[in-house]
Amino acid sequence: MAVAAQPDLKALVHNNARQSKALFADAEGGSSRKRQKLSTDTELEKTALSVRLNAEYAHVRELPPALAQKQANALTAARNKKKGKGPAPAEGAAAGEDQKTMKLIEGIEEKKAVGGGPSSATNSTALVQRTKTPFTQTARGDNNPSTSLSVARAQAAHMVKPDWHPPWKLMRVISGHLGWVRSLAVEPGNEWFASGAGDRTIKIWDLATGNLRLTLTGHISTVRGLAVSPRHPYLFSCGEDKMVKCWDLETNKVIRHYHGHLSGVYTLALHPTLDVLVTGGRDGVARVWDMRTRSNIHVLGGHKGTVADLKCQAADPQVITGSLDSTVRLWDLAAGKTMGVLTHHKKGVRALALHPSEFTFATGSTGSIKQWKCPEGAFMQNFEGHNSIINSLACNEDVLFSGGDNGSMSFWDWKSGHRFQSLDSIAQPGSLDAEAGIMSSTFDATGMRLIVGEADKTIKIWKQDEKATEETHPLEWKPTLGQRKF
Repeated sequence: MAVAAQPDLKALVHNNARQSKALFADAEGGSSRKRQKLSTDTELEKTALSVRLNAEYAHVRELPPALAQKQANALTAARNKKKGKGPAPAEGAAAGEDQKTMKLIEGIEEKKAVGGGPSSATNSTALVQRTKTPFTQTARGDNNPSTSLSVARAQAAHMVKPDWHPPWKLMRVISGHLGWVRSLAVEPGNEWFASGAGDRTIKIWDLATGNLRLTLTGHISTVRGLAVSPRHPYLFSCGEDKMVKCWDLETNKVIRHYHGHLSGVYTLALHPTLDVLVTGGRDGVARVWDMRTRSNIHVLGGHKGTVADLKCQAADPQVITGSLDSTVRLWDLAAGKTMGVLTHHKKGVRALALHPSEFTFATGSTGSIKQWKCPEGAFMQNFEGHNSIINSLACNEDVLFSGGDNGSMSFWDWKSGHRFQSLDSIAQPGSLDAEAGIMSSTFDATGMRLIVGEADKTIKIWKQDEKATEETHPLEWKPTLGQRKF
């Protein structure tokens, strides 16, 4: 039985190249263009390059006049600078390849553009030079592409190593409320703290012992926000009953009401230097109140959803609001207008945390915690790993705490964004497992105690483990290319 003769491989390659040229390279020239037989590897390579240039770069064949003039000036300046200098020894091989490619491109037959523009060969040359320029002409004057790429890779690989932190452990559980503990505030003297809950009461607790000092009643719905004034004997509270109250802590009675919100008030904050109170809630606005006269100075409108959290600071932006419309707004307090809108979050922003000394802050939404730099709101980094609805954030000098709706807790290194501890809260005996949820949190004035209000109606106080060392609890951290400080 006779074996069929195998076709010549080189003839097949040439035939394939000829068909490709007929399909792509001669699309503009029509059938009248003269077909030339491909006889050498150089012609074959030239045809392949011609096909690529005409098929892939036809839409960028012509530069806008302004860019073309700028490029011509830059090329002229580069030639004048390099006149009399040959290629550096390190790039000899690369220069040889470039020259070979340029010769092939210059040999490609001219084809007119659809609009009668310049030839493809001329524009292809400019295109190759333009593509080559960012890699070969670096700011340092280094003409070696491999060196430039190594520098870029080294910069991308640079990551901030996190500091070691001792793990946090549960110190005390305080029971007393009959509803979810939705708000917490620590007195500036660090002797006591206040908690507001779904049982419509505000309770004052001794920070050192955890004993109940006082119960304040007056709200007719859940107390959602608390703040203690550092300059006056006042406690401010707000709730889902649309009320904002000012309590005199010397008589333990309400002395002022701030009327104006159209729906539940979810958050409030005191300005650190001005006698100003800022509240936000379900009506989607933040209202600025004069503390003494009770007049509504500004209505900060712009959010399209509930204002879930807000913070005040002494320098611009003096007010920062986070909303369930998934945006964060930075406000100019003097003008009552928005300075900037941060739209990076995909879900509603339920929590904010200001750093006590740095000019930075953090925002939390479902599965996403981000760090920002003031005053412009420049994005700094992500805190990745807490996949939950983030209800609360708290920050001291070097640790960020995040609490989730499902009871998950994470402790982060503020500098690097590394999560050094994660655990789940345990609901108190008699509660449902579903009631293990973090509703509010705050650090005390020293930053050494973390106070957490939970859905199991308890207040839990956490502290750092004094016995922990770097040997007993080593830092588990590996640098990755995925995350950078800026």
